[in-house]
Amino acid sequence: MNKEFLKEILKKVKSGEIEVDKAADSLKDLPYKDLGYARVDHHRSIRNGFPEVIYCEGKSLDEIEGIVAEMLKHNNNILASRATKEVYQRIKEIAPDAVYHERPKMVFIEKNKLQKTKAKILVVSGGTSDMPVAEEAVVTAKALGTQVDSLYDVGVAGLHRLLGSLEKLDEADVIIVVAGMEGALASVVGGLVDKPVIAVPTSVGYGANFGGLSSLLTMINSCASGVGVVNIDNGFGAAYLASTIILQIEKARREG
Repeated sequence: MNKEFLKEILKKVKSGEIEVDKAADSLKDLPYKDLGYARVDHHRSIRNGFPEVIYCEGKSLDEIEGIVAEMLKHNNNILASRATKEVYQRIKEIAPDAVYHERPKMVFIEKNKLQKTKAKILVVSGGTSDMPVAEEAVVTAKALGTQVDSLYDVGVAGLHRLLGSLEKLDEADVIIVVAGMEGALASVVGGLVDKPVIAVPTSVGYGANFGGLSSLLTMINSCASGVGVVNIDNGFGAAYLASTIILQIEKARREG
């Protein structure tokens, strides 16, 4: 259920194409559908612009299948995060068009083709080991209809690799920086650009990085201005935030 679907129903009621009772039936599951183990939020895309995303960890295969089946009834695009191959295989049984992104462990079902934004997100990673989180951000941004590019393995251990790609930084409207170890890359990027930087600490690193806490603390203590930080390994959250910023940029350009 999205705003365009809702507008279409209201237009048909106004023109007399459908009766009020029939229109009410198509809206009966708003604002949510109670499945007993989950309350599927069909109203979210109307409120926030994006459908609910399924976080798969901690859910059984039957529960995930039930949630997906309910969302499919409303013809929404569906994004499932932290999904194993086993989860993907179960989803594919009821949604043959489901696509699995193995590195970030995400499933995407595209029911409605989204027009890509002109404004762009750039996802930057410190090292190849950070790519699962970086790719979670990329897949999420694409699923939300945002134009996205990537720049991987440009960490501060070889700063010339980043400095050799300044054109990509300049072209982006929002930058997501994904880094583990000490997480210094976010502060470096923040000092080079005049746009929002969303930092994602990762759990990549040796023992004393405390599962990503070292990079988290570095990022939230960044000396560069304009750097915001999400939680450890939360590529999804960074991309969601970045996409909302991109949509506001697009809106301002349309109205300006």
